[in-house]
Amino acid sequence: MRISVVDVGSNTVRLVVADAQDGVPLPVHTAKWRLRLSEHVTPGGPVPEEAVERLVEAVTQASRTAARWGAAGPLAFATAVVRAAPNRQEVLRAVRARTGVDLCTLPGEVEAELTFLGARRWMGWRSGPLALLDIGGGSLEVAFGRGRLPDFVASLPLGAGRLTHEFFAQADPPLPEQVRALRRKVRHQLRDVAARIRWEGPRTAVATSRTFQQLGRLCGAAPGRQGPFVERRLHCADLRAAVDRLAVLPAAERARLPGISAPRAAQSLAGAVVGHTVMKLTGLEAVTICPWAIREGVLLRHIEDGPSWWAEITRRNEEATPPGPVPLRIATTSS
Repeated sequence: MRISVVDVGSNTVRLVVADAQDGVPLPVHTAKWRLRLSEHVTPGGPVPEEAVERLVEAVTQASRTAARWGAAGPLAFATAVVRAAPNRQEVLRAVRARTGVDLCTLPGEVEAELTFLGARRWMGWRSGPLALLDIGGGSLEVAFGRGRLPDFVASLPLGAGRLTHEFFAQADPPLPEQVRALRRKVRHQLRDVAARIRWEGPRTAVATSRTFQQLGRLCGAAPGRQGPFVERRLHCADLRAAVDRLAVLPAAERARLPGISAPRAAQSLAGAVVGHTVMKLTGLEAVTICPWAIREGVLLRHIEDGPSWWAEITRRNEEATPPGPVPLRIATTSS
C-alpha cells in the first residue's frame, strides 16, 4: 500500500509519499513548495486571496505528484496559520473545490498527539516516559506520555512566526527590551505546562520541527546530509548562547550562520527564545532532535487505525466554525 500526506505549514507545503510495509511508513518520495504564508497572514487575520491562489496551486502540484508515484489522494492538513484564520472554512472549501483534495485543519492538541506518536515510534520504547517539544510558525506543542499516545498535550500561541510578527516587526535586529518582553510573555504562557512536565519527570526529551533542527545545527549538531540516523542533541546552555548570538544580528546576517536558512532567518531568534525558555522552565538540560514528527504520525495513525479516524477529522472540519485567536489548550489523552 502506498500512501501520501500533505502538510501545509506556515512557510512550506510538504509532500511525503510512503510505502506502508510491516506497519512502518517507508518514504519513497518527498517534495516541497515554499509559500511563506506567514508573511502574508497576520496572526489571527484572514488568508488573503493571492495567498489562497498560491496554496491551491501548491496543493494541486502535490496531489499530481502523489498520483505519479502511485499514491491515492493525499491525507492533507494545514497547521496554525490556516487554523486560526477567520476565513478558514472559505480557504478549505476553495482548495477542495479546485483541487479535489480534502484539506483539513487539526486542533493543536491533535497536532501534539500525532507528533508524539511519530517521535515515540522513532525513539522506541527504551526511551521510557517521553516529553515532546515542537515549535511551529503559529504555535508551540508540548506533550508527555508513557505509551503509544501521550497522557498530556498542550498547544500554545507561541509559534516562531507569530511571535516574530508581534515583537520584532519594527526593528532588525530587535531592541534588547523587545527580546526581554518576548521572554516574559513566553515564561508567562508556559508556566502551567512547564510545571506539569517537571512534575512528570520524563526520562527522555525530544524536539521536532524545522525550527529545532536549524537551532540544533547552529549549536553544533551534525548537518542533515549525514542522514537521519546520526544522533543530534541540543543543550539548553548552548541554546542560551545562540539566543545572544542571534539577537545582535539582522535577519540577513543570521541567514549566513550554520543551519539557519534564509526563509526562516527572521523568525530564528523568536524560535530560539521559545526553545530555550521551554527547556529551562521544564528542567530539560538537553533534547534529542527527532526526524519523525507530525507527518509520520499521520501516516502511522492511518496505517494502524485505518481511514476512519481521518474521515472523522474531516467531518468535524465541515461542522466547525472558524476559531478566534489560538487559546491555551491543555488536554489529557489516553492510549
